[in-house]
Amino acid sequence: MKIIDRYLLKSHIGPFIFAFITILFVLILQFFAVFSERLLGKGIGWMTLLELVVVQSAWMVSFTIPMAVLIAVVMAFGAMTNASEITIFRASGISLYRLMAPVLLAATLLSLVAERFNNVVLPEANYKAKSLMADIVKSKPVFGLTENAFSTLIDGYSILVRQTDPETGAIRGIVIYDFTRPDFRTIVTAESGGVNFSSDYHYLIITLENGEIHEIQQPQHKEYRKMSFKKHRFVFESSGFGFNRSVESAIRSDDRDLSSGGLLSISRDFRSRIALAKQRINEPLVHLGSVFGSVPGVSSSKERSMQSNITKEGRTFAAGYVDKLILSLDQELHRMESDTGMYNKYMAEYHKKYALAFACIVFALVGAPLGVLARRGGFGIGAGLSLVFFVLYWILMISGEKLAERGLLDPGLSMWLGNITIGFIGLFLLYRLTGAVFNSSK
Repeated sequence: MKIIDRYLLKSHIGPFIFAFITILFVLILQFFAVFSERLLGKGIGWMTLLELVVVQSAWMVSFTIPMAVLIAVVMAFGAMTNASEITIFRASGISLYRLMAPVLLAATLLSLVAERFNNVVLPEANYKAKSLMADIVKSKPVFGLTENAFSTLIDGYSILVRQTDPETGAIRGIVIYDFTRPDFRTIVTAESGGVNFSSDYHYLIITLENGEIHEIQQPQHKEYRKMSFKKHRFVFESSGFGFNRSVESAIRSDDRDLSSGGLLSISRDFRSRIALAKQRINEPLVHLGSVFGSVPGVSSSKERSMQSNITKEGRTFAAGYVDKLILSLDQELHRMESDTGMYNKYMAEYHKKYALAFACIVFALVGAPLGVLARRGGFGIGAGLSLVFFVLYWILMISGEKLAERGLLDPGLSMWLGNITIGFIGLFLLYRLTGAVFNSSK
């Protein structure tokens, strides 16, 4: 059996390496296709571009590993079925379960490696990538602006430029939509201008020349103002751009920059804040309930006695007190809703690291019966079948992440939904396949 196990594992190594390299290469090409206009011709050095590709490829590796496992298993078992090797093994009394044992063991070891990669390498790579992008923007401020397209370089503003000069930071044909004032909608146009940082990189400065400012009242549109200028400056805090690569001790708050330990720590903080917010909300509600007798569960004799002794003046005071509490309770509810969303977001990322690593085992489980059912080898068949299941898995993971962030489903269950679904499909196919083989042997 050891010889058979070694043969099975060797038959998977070649397809796995080939699939891994091919998928990773395709993802890198896709990255270049999306960002080529922003990266090339912007005065960025080739070494910087190469470093950016290396750190950006980390997240690609985390998705490529389980997909390569699925392709390798489907191709290997498909080739063995097409060569009648599965039939020979079955005639020798070796079941499909026994043939899958070394593959599942190898997938388990690969899952452990993927888990360490997702928890150690990936957060560091994401941190480096964000830091490197910030350094590029600091040296080339117009890097964040795309010609002939609206850019959200600054929160609350939508900026359109017709031409940019990466070397000088000059821009031409500028249109800026200002959404920061709810009572007025502001549109700024200018013939030319420039984008630069202050000397300490604390502020982003946009200087405009020969333009106009249009303001219209919202939502009645009753008031309109127009102002012309020869030179106008916008000064923004550069909190999104002053990220320094050299400061490795900088606090990380992005969920993709943290390991599972950091995600759990921040999640506990948000959970504590949610509990305190609930307590602050319930205390005044219980007090008001004792005054008006409107809160269910007030059944003790002491509370009933307090309600019966409430005077008319006391009720008037309590009614006025309600108005003062409404604003604070509304703020508490908004904060609690925001904290709950952040808690779900961090916990979803926490479970995602482990669910994606465990997907290697799940894909090995579903890949073996798929390969036998395909009855022919080849990269095309393996990649086609694998793509269908991986797209299904990816849809379930993205949907689960959205459901978790919106509080519609528990983060743990939502992020493991893809593994559970694909796992059940694999067990079902395996049961039907072994049942069919058993019945045909009779």
